[in-house]
Amino acid sequence: MTGPDDKQFWRDRIWDQMVAEKVVGFPGAHGRIPNFTGVGDAARALAELPEWQAASAIKANPDMPQLPVRATALADDIVVYMAVPRLREPEPFLRLDPAVITVKPRAAASIKGSGEHGVPVGLDELPHIDLIVCGTVAVNRDGVRIGKGGGYSDLEFAVGLEAGRIDDSTTIVTTVHDVQLVDDELPETQHDFGVDVIITPTEVIRCDRRARPPGIIWDDLDDDKIAAIPILAERGRPS
Repeated sequence: MTGPDDKQFWRDRIWDQMVAEKVVGFPGAHGRIPNFTGVGDAARALAELPEWQAASAIKANPDMPQLPVRATALADDIVVYMAVPRLREPEPFLRLDPAVITVKPRAAASIKGSGEHGVPVGLDELPHIDLIVCGTVAVNRDGVRIGKGGGYSDLEFAVGLEAGRIDDSTTIVTTVHDVQLVDDELPETQHDFGVDVIITPTEVIRCDRRARPPGIIWDDLDDDKIAAIPILAERGRPS
């Protein structure tokens, strides 16, 4: 049995609640970043933020609930960077540049469309990232978030930080349903990053800035995971 000190407890609780309250669409809630009802409203609220309007490059997760966010960015002439699944390629990001994309923003911003219209780039080709939009399963008003459990968003953040592409001026935002916003304390570890802004279909919450991870925490990675991620395998575990 898991309890409130375990992240999986909160994932299961939120997934079950979203299904029970019928606030999740295709392809469902469990095991993923849930595609919540009201994703378009959240994306529109995000586009009203001054940090969004000042951004020239954002990094966005590839999950379905953030599709309207990615499409809105392209429509607003913001370059979007998406990580490839599990960072499994030597060039682990896709660049979607509205200046050269010839299809409609929503078509380019989909998972399939990004594969067709995005340009693979390495970490050294990333610009400074002004804003990160991350997917979330559960989040509280302090900005503590829980993802779906793979840990890849944390790794993307860590490698970007160490490369100088992410810094203290980078704003971190998540879009979620109101059901995913909890008032309880949530468990977090040293490699977890928090969010600065939470946007739901009905509310915008600004959080106090939390301490950010220092970079890659190698002790939290096993050898198999390092070997499966080229940008980590190339560096190797520090001695």
